[in-house]
Amino acid sequence: MRFKALAFLPSHLPLCLLAVAGCDGPSAKDEGPTSPPRAGILSLPSGWNTLEPGGETTCARGDPFKYLVRPGTVNRLVVEFRGGGACWSAATCAPGVELFQETVSEDPMTTGIYDHENPDNPFRDWHHVYIPYCTGDIHWGDHVATYGEGSSAVTVRHKGAVNVRAALDWVYANVPAPEKIFVTGCSAGAYGSILWSAHLREHYKDASVVQFADSGAGIITEAFFEDSFPSWKPEGAYPTWIPGFDPAELAKLFVLYEKLGAHYPEMRLSQYNTVQDDDQIFFFNAMGGGGAEAWSDAMRASIAHIEASTPSFRSFLAPGSAHCILWRPEFYSVESGGTRLVRWLDALVNGEPPQSVACDSCGPP
Repeated sequence: MRFKALAFLPSHLPLCLLAVAGCDGPSAKDEGPTSPPRAGILSLPSGWNTLEPGGETTCARGDPFKYLVRPGTVNRLVVEFRGGGACWSAATCAPGVELFQETVSEDPMTTGIYDHENPDNPFRDWHHVYIPYCTGDIHWGDHVATYGEGSSAVTVRHKGAVNVRAALDWVYANVPAPEKIFVTGCSAGAYGSILWSAHLREHYKDASVVQFADSGAGIITEAFFEDSFPSWKPEGAYPTWIPGFDPAELAKLFVLYEKLGAHYPEMRLSQYNTVQDDDQIFFFNAMGGGGAEAWSDAMRASIAHIEASTPSFRSFLAPGSAHCILWRPEFYSVESGGTRLVRWLDALVNGEPPQSVACDSCGPP
């Protein structure tokens, strides 16, 4: 199934299934008489915890939405959005088509940024909030849509924005003042990362915020933007407080990067892509776009446009056609132009911002 390759959940066994109200956490007998109470995210058991917020949250077919939280040991926070395809029509949303992740899966994963034993992992000690994806709307939607008619009609709950708000409400209440936030996601989660990074930056005004979109260049067709994208009704998630923000311009994703970069000049924005990303090309074709060469040319042009207009933006263009890097073991070895991604990203988050890296001589694999 195509979406299976888009992203995976980290290892989290054993799980603690929690309500939003929280978990009992360590028992009282584990704390000495002079130990301070453990509050917020630190009250959770070590390892991955699953929280089910309930309320209006939902997956596309009505299954429950859940998110995962892993407490760290430093006052820094990863907010990660899962990928998993998208749908926008009767043909793409029909059960069995499998173009998007429909439920919150619990696939174990311990590689890439989830390898907390690897000393090269820039995020090994950070708090980590992982927001799954099961609504087919790149984490932006707030609409119950019915596609088709009669017996072939299919109803999809595009409630990605509702789910994200529930997770972020918990974050705001339980991680009150992180010093640094890394907002990221692969594939559909890459678009979640750029949109919701504005909300996180606006809420945490004193935090240093770094955004990293893994394999989500935003190359779409005008026809998709005009005829299909509106079915998600993403308006409620837009950062409308940003001067000059115009939703009508979002057919070019670089506009969102430009607006955020101008409004928050100290916020670091970034993208990772491979030069012939199979999955991004697949969805570009599904939207009525051209082939691999057309997508790659448009991706490069979009990145160049952002770099020319947004001083805080950096990009890493790698060879090959693999989709997403965050969860892969190759996160620690992939390089472009002699630069290892993990070192580049560590500098982006923790040091002086590196220069963009482009694989200009790369062709199809």
